[in-house]
Amino acid sequence: MSFWILFFLLLITMATADPLRPGYYSETCPEAESIVGDVIMKAMIREPRSGASVMRFQFHDCFVNGCDASMLLDDTPTMLGEKLSLSNINSLRSYEVIDEVKEALEKACPGTVSCADIIIMASRDAVALSGGPSWEVKLGRKDSLTASQKDADDIMPSPRANASFLVDLFAKFDLSIKDLVALSGSHSIGQGRCFSIMFRLYNQSGSGKPDPAIEPKFREKLNRLCPIGGDGNVTVDLDATPQAFDNQYFKDLAAGRGFLNSDETLYTYPWTRPYVKLYSKDQDKFFKAFVEGMIKLGDLQSGKPGEIRTNCRVVNSRAVDVLLES
Repeated sequence: MSFWILFFLLLITMATADPLRPGYYSETCPEAESIVGDVIMKAMIREPRSGASVMRFQFHDCFVNGCDASMLLDDTPTMLGEKLSLSNINSLRSYEVIDEVKEALEKACPGTVSCADIIIMASRDAVALSGGPSWEVKLGRKDSLTASQKDADDIMPSPRANASFLVDLFAKFDLSIKDLVALSGSHSIGQGRCFSIMFRLYNQSGSGKPDPAIEPKFREKLNRLCPIGGDGNVTVDLDATPQAFDNQYFKDLAAGRGFLNSDETLYTYPWTRPYVKLYSKDQDKFFKAFVEGMIKLGDLQSGKPGEIRTNCRVVNSRAVDVLLES
């Protein structure tokens, strides 16, 4: 199915799907949000980088056929899921943290809280626990019955994407330029792979030269960390404060120290530059815009039939088979 057909269906079903609302589990699982927050906090104490990983799940899930936890499904003999898609393979991590959350919720409220809602709550908590804003989340999503590697490959942007491409892509999901720049601030925490920037360092646009937008001293640092022929899976901080959710990311972009091409072009592109400048100077406005963007992102739904998975990695019929085999 083409991207445009998927997008058309997404727009239609956003209006027809059951409405999401705060407090959805207030009667059926009143401790749901506190359970999620507790597991995420323990995971981040154990491995601080997991916060950035978990936060990014919302974007990678919601952009592909809506927020339905399709990205959590493991491949099967008859289905190639999203985990090995170009945007996720060797990039997304900490799936086991979502497993831990699900296990805790199944003990407290069996068959009640969807994996799709877990992603939304966990992303919010990862931001808040990293020093960023918190917000009230709308819940009530169902989990998808399938996933598609092709859909993820067709929709998710590459680290090589420029701001013009990203503006057009986000607009297809009714996300504004302001939303794009604010949500890109998710790179305030975490790390990226050398693989994602080798072309910027050594062959930008096929020139055989580095991207001239990279600040020289920062480029020297990246050259040392990511040499030609080096390990592409070596990770580098996305901004100067990789464990603190703050506006340092935007300050770095304005100084030519953006790690990914898709980051730095937000400053070099005239339509997005004003928001980069604004957020580099006013963290409160960044936080407010980020929350607005995350809420809008969380509203994306496919409207397709779904379920409440008992195991986030497999649909329920398969989950039963796994339990019987173990």
